[in-house]
Amino acid sequence: MADRVRLLVLDDYQDAARRYGPWDRVAGTVDLDVERRHLEGEELVARLQGAAVVLAMRERTRFDAALFARLPDLRLLVSTGPVNAAVDLDAARAHGVIVSGTGITQHPTAELTWGLILGLARGLAAEEANVRAGGWQLGVGTDLAGRTLGVIGLGRLGRRVARVAQAFDMTVLAWSANLDADEARGLGCEPVGKEELLRRIDVVTIHQRLSDRTRGLIGAAELALMRPGAYLVNTSRGPIVDEAALVAALHEGRLGGAALDVFDVEPLPADSPLRATPNTLLSPHLGYVTGETYERFFSDAVADVEAWLAGAPVRVLG
Repeated sequence: MADRVRLLVLDDYQDAARRYGPWDRVAGTVDLDVERRHLEGEELVARLQGAAVVLAMRERTRFDAALFARLPDLRLLVSTGPVNAAVDLDAARAHGVIVSGTGITQHPTAELTWGLILGLARGLAAEEANVRAGGWQLGVGTDLAGRTLGVIGLGRLGRRVARVAQAFDMTVLAWSANLDADEARGLGCEPVGKEELLRRIDVVTIHQRLSDRTRGLIGAAELALMRPGAYLVNTSRGPIVDEAALVAALHEGRLGGAALDVFDVEPLPADSPLRATPNTLLSPHLGYVTGETYERFFSDAVADVEAWLAGAPVRVLG
């Protein structure tokens, strides 16, 4: 191994890696390089040249077989988080690249989910903009107490969201393809079918991983089941909801609103129809973006690099 190792951090929009990572622990061996922009195509390939170690921020950049084939210097790819659907692990192994993950905290995304629900229910985005423009009260909000929340995916995140809903005196319905009905009841949730959930809810929130089974899980037919004025919140992955169908439903006034932290393409393109869609609350994939999460990400990433340098990689994915 060379005396010095170049480590490139990708997609570090806030220049967080330098602030939150204990890089002094590897300063004698590693040259830290940070890319704050999101790069694609030839610009991405050129930027990656010469990097033996790459730190990928979540799933912001896709590492497929074609990209690995053009990175002869790459030996270690560290992904923040314990899984990364944007990395082809088989291709990584075929090209001799070790992929290591990090830990992650679950509560920040659940907390943001409630920020988005409250933002929709009280129209906070429009009200805040109106106050800044010199106005005062603009719309009329919606109570949450006595309403019904539908949780799609009752895993670690869904459970946290459900517990908060109960504190708001909301009825909680739950559905997922593999839902344990008795477990759901034990959590104070009513297990129902997907169609029944969508018909009954006032707010539906999605907490499932993106897969072939969940891609397009909420499409035009599912949106049509929701009562007029209902809200949809997605902090999981954009493609779980059919974006075009959602845009159409909102323009037609068939929903009360949608709050989205995730999108089909990220960063959200400047010409995305969502930017001009009414009754939306849009946030730039902030679910996990907290100082505490970044401390976990970058501390574990440094430990991954140390272990790899010592010839004993840890948290190897796949």
